[in-house]
Amino acid sequence: TQVRAQVAGPLVLAGKSMGGRIASMLADEQQVQALVCLGYPFYPAGKTDRPRIEHLTDLRTPTLIVQGERDALGAKVIVQPYPLSTAIEFAWLAFADHDLKPLKRSGFTHEQYMALSAQRIADFLQKVLV
Repeated sequence: TQVRAQVAGPLVLAGKSMGGRIASMLADEQQVQALVCLGYPFYPAGKTDRPRIEHLTDLRTPTLIVQGERDALGAKVIVQPYPLSTAIEFAWLAFADHDLKPLKRSGFTHEQYMALSAQRIADFLQKVLV
């Protein structure tokens, strides 16, 4: 709220893991222009039957979630069927875990995935902040 009062231009919230979850709970309330989450914790570790998505079903803020396909807190095969808001876009990283680190056999390095994530975030923000 204090930052919103001091910023004349667009405001973007971002967070990694639980920081992204908290940011997603504040995004609509604070009327930010965009939200970026990295490694979103869709459910507690080992408890895929307890999704934490209630507020994500009607989220209005344009959102990008950069997520590892094999994230222990949000694997693609489990998350894809969720009834999430159409304001949410995904950038899925093949073979990546919660820290967006790929398996060695993927042929990708963590540094490459960080660069790819940064580019996808930049592209997303350029699109939604016009």
